[in-house]
Amino acid sequence: MAKNPPSHCFNLDCAGRPLDLSLPQVMGILNVTPDSFFDGGQFVTKDAALRRAVTLAAQGAAIIDVGGESTRPGARRVSVAEEIDRVIPIIEAIHAELPVPISIDTSKPEVMSAAIAAGAGFINDVRALREIGALDVAVKAKVPVCLMHMQGEPDSMQQRPAYQSVITEVKSFLAERLLACMQAGIPRERLIIDPGLGFGKALAHNVALLRNLNDFVTLGQPLLVGVSRKSMIGALLNNQADQRLYGSLALATLAVWQGACLIRAHDVAATVDAIRICAAIRDSAAVLN
Repeated sequence: MAKNPPSHCFNLDCAGRPLDLSLPQVMGILNVTPDSFFDGGQFVTKDAALRRAVTLAAQGAAIIDVGGESTRPGARRVSVAEEIDRVIPIIEAIHAELPVPISIDTSKPEVMSAAIAAGAGFINDVRALREIGALDVAVKAKVPVCLMHMQGEPDSMQQRPAYQSVITEVKSFLAERLLACMQAGIPRERLIIDPGLGFGKALAHNVALLRNLNDFVTLGQPLLVGVSRKSMIGALLNNQADQRLYGSLALATLAVWQGACLIRAHDVAATVDAIRICAAIRDSAAVLN
């Protein structure tokens, strides 16, 4: 028998569409960009993106994360108008076709507002609502927000990342952002945290974060982790992005074992199976006779 879910994995109301975190869930990645590191250019048309969203949902994605600006190392920023043009028709189409919650992966307040109006019910922000106006939009939107840690900016973040203590510094940043959001009027039950693996971190920093993810559970918020096909896997296994499925599953399982509630992934079906087995063993309250 399974225990009750960890107290930090509370359920989320994504603009009327529930995200049930009683079990660890998968956030399916839908990049509608020409330059994302793994799937850039594959889903830039509305029809292709909608077909991909339908597939992700059928494979078990509990929420679909739509992104219109790549944040891979070295990526350039795009204009507000360009990002809106990329994501809004696709969010509208997914919202009309599927009951699954939709996340908007953006840091721009204008894109957040447009996406919420189009049907998104979750904000996934790599800059943790630090852009001017983003915090105000999130307060008014009344949807869950994921606050991620990133050192630097995507175009340069992997050049020379440095920390005195990566665990302490990332945890302190997330605690400060949680406090700022709550003081602005976002209730605790709408806040999620992400340590930002690969965002301004060298391999040693990523390994340290993964070894100590349970430290972040003490902040009391649902923990989102994104490890899918990232370069740290390539550094450990000496392989390319299209060869990193098994490494991604291993890291996702390690994250769930330490309390992650939501895993952001390209390979939804495989990740769903892996993390549900992990959670069943982790939370088992009895042994088989």
